[in-house]
Amino acid sequence: MTSPQTVKEVQRLTGRLAALSGFVPCLALTSIPFFQTIKKKNRFDWNDDCEKAFSKLKTTLSQPPILQKPLQGEDLFLYLSATDWAISSALVTERNKVQHPIYFVSKTLQHAQLNYPRIEKLALALVFSAWRLRPYFQSHVIHVRTDHPLRQVLHKPEIAGRFLKWAVELSEFDIKYQSRGPIKSQFLADFIAELTIPSDEDHTKQWTLYVDGSSNNGGCGAGIRLEAEDGFILEHSIHLAFKASNNQSEYEALIAGLRLCLDLQISAIKVYCDSLLVVQQVNDLFKVKDPLLSKYLLLVKKLSTKFAKFEVQHIPREQNQRADILSKLDSTQSELSTLQQFTITSPTVTLTNVLSVTQGKDWRDDFIHYLQTGAIPEGVENNKKFRRQTSFFTIFNRTLYRRGYTRPLLKCLNKSEADIALAEAHEGIYGTHTGARSLASKVLRAGFFWPTLKQDSQQKIRSCNNCQKHAPLIHIPAEQLHHSDISWPFNQWGLDILGPFPTAPGQVKFLIVGIDYFSKWVEAQPLAKITSQQMISFVWKNIICHFGIPQHIITDNGRQFADQKFQSFLQNLKIKQHFASVEHPQTNGLAEAANKVILQATCTKEEAR
Repeated sequence: MTSPQTVKEVQRLTGRLAALSGFVPCLALTSIPFFQTIKKKNRFDWNDDCEKAFSKLKTTLSQPPILQKPLQGEDLFLYLSATDWAISSALVTERNKVQHPIYFVSKTLQHAQLNYPRIEKLALALVFSAWRLRPYFQSHVIHVRTDHPLRQVLHKPEIAGRFLKWAVELSEFDIKYQSRGPIKSQFLADFIAELTIPSDEDHTKQWTLYVDGSSNNGGCGAGIRLEAEDGFILEHSIHLAFKASNNQSEYEALIAGLRLCLDLQISAIKVYCDSLLVVQQVNDLFKVKDPLLSKYLLLVKKLSTKFAKFEVQHIPREQNQRADILSKLDSTQSELSTLQQFTITSPTVTLTNVLSVTQGKDWRDDFIHYLQTGAIPEGVENNKKFRRQTSFFTIFNRTLYRRGYTRPLLKCLNKSEADIALAEAHEGIYGTHTGARSLASKVLRAGFFWPTLKQDSQQKIRSCNNCQKHAPLIHIPAEQLHHSDISWPFNQWGLDILGPFPTAPGQVKFLIVGIDYFSKWVEAQPLAKITSQQMISFVWKNIICHFGIPQHIITDNGRQFADQKFQSFLQNLKIKQHFASVEHPQTNGLAEAANKVILQATCTKEEAR
């Protein structure tokens, strides 16, 4: 095969390579010099890079890997790589501890994709592989082997934009994430070696943590001093708003320091503490006799397993003076460090009496288990549906949240918490005994979610004594709705007065209600007197100043509406006033309907008191 001599021959070459893209690893990266040659419109330049790529391509085609056919139900493994110009993936199967290739996927990055961060390019490689190899993804379990935190990125709570779209698309597949591990075949070793970019990040940087706790008659506190190798210092002064022993304060300081390191995603930490008892207990050299301290120790052990490197050493108090000062501070200011002060209101661990309680299965457990481990829990009937549902959930600060389309994260509640939230929204201090649909919407706006929210809202309304007592009684047959000829919002308003009610603060006992006939928007204001001047003030402040001058206003024949002063006010603004027929409330039916809703909510709320 001779080298191309014209642009037309290069185009023929790239067209043939496109047909072989599934059988040649890293083809997009190898073909980049060919594409650069085609872009040069005025002249043909077959340079040394093109010749090297052409020779390498001929060598690869002369020794092609033997592709295998996957067996039914067999787990497949996907390796991802990304460079500055291309992304690639290799789908393989393992049989008898030997890896065999199934398919290769590669893509040249275009335009904005060239500026993606490396982790985003790898996510794009996974999504592109799912597009190209959709039959394999749908019928097999795919193990993605990569040394990058793809799973954490695609499931983090603040995910947005492209990542959110990709996470939803991938949720229908049974995808598990693993570390890359050893390479067991030469073709895969060449694939990884060619597309591996040396990382500039240093993941072995070790931080130093100084902790100390104090307990005296003046109070209890904890001090934390975190130092980086480059000299950056972060200090925390913690006030313990509870009585604690000196050893308990030391453990509180240590636990707060470890949690701070985890929040900063520090992997290597060396801890210095001047409490010999705490250090030796953590290093398993002293036996723990106090039951409370044993629970503290278990928590420290659990947190320490999350670090790649963890070490605790004892130092004299003279070498830990800064942390000791921080543990006793009420207020301080440091010019050489970042100092933060906050309060811990309750102990991290407590000794409590154990009461045996039988609790049903929590619906959140399956989602939490899948998000933490990537394994589908037992008892799930439809795996594809479950993975699609899980894509809408995330874990933040050890709490399950559900993503909303137009809302922030919704906190997921169990059965007992849901009952409390539903009762508070329906009949609490801000509860208005609304209907089932509005009650469910109110709970969602408050930031809570559980799967049976709508059904529970309906059951809550049916079981509420006050709602049933003041429910509307319909004794007339239904009739067809009447057509409304309102052309635009806030063009026509209906006014009516409710009351008198029991006197409230400010001597108010009446309620004037206005409703827009187009949008059904309601404006209401409590009044002590219902004079024409009060009507003028309501129309001016609540309607005209907010929504503009209407064209029509419908009222009843009350004195305050028929008064010459009120009519002159409307005439000056060129507003047409229409009076409802006597003993025919349907003339101003929308205002009467709004009054019915307001009266029902008011009576139900008063009954609850």
